[in-house]
Amino acid sequence: MVEQFSNTQPIYLQLVQRICRQIVRREVQPGEKLPSVRDLAVVYGVNPNTVQRVNMELERMKIVESRRGQGIYVTEDSSRLALMREQLKEEQITRFADEMNELGYSEEEIVAGVKAFLESKSK
Repeated sequence: MVEQFSNTQPIYLQLVQRICRQIVRREVQPGEKLPSVRDLAVVYGVNPNTVQRVNMELERMKIVESRRGQGIYVTEDSSRLALMREQLKEEQITRFADEMNELGYSEEEIVAGVKAFLESKSK
């Protein structure tokens, strides 16, 4: 299955975001080995060099660690993963709030709308 990508952002950054979200959702567990570069390239329908760049970026972010001869593993550093989770939350909230403000909604209207939405989802 070839993944769809947006033209607004480099593919490698989109893949970094997807993998980070998989980790936050616990689809990929701390300490778990990620698929090989070739396997991920096939899954996402991208060049292996793109996947290598993804791995380098994730390693720079300290989300994964490379183990020579063994592969790439998700970090087991719970504080690092918690920080990543908080950063993703802040990005989503900021994007949402900015869009709602651009549409002309007040802070009170946004909060009331979110509360009403969450209440309807819990029923």
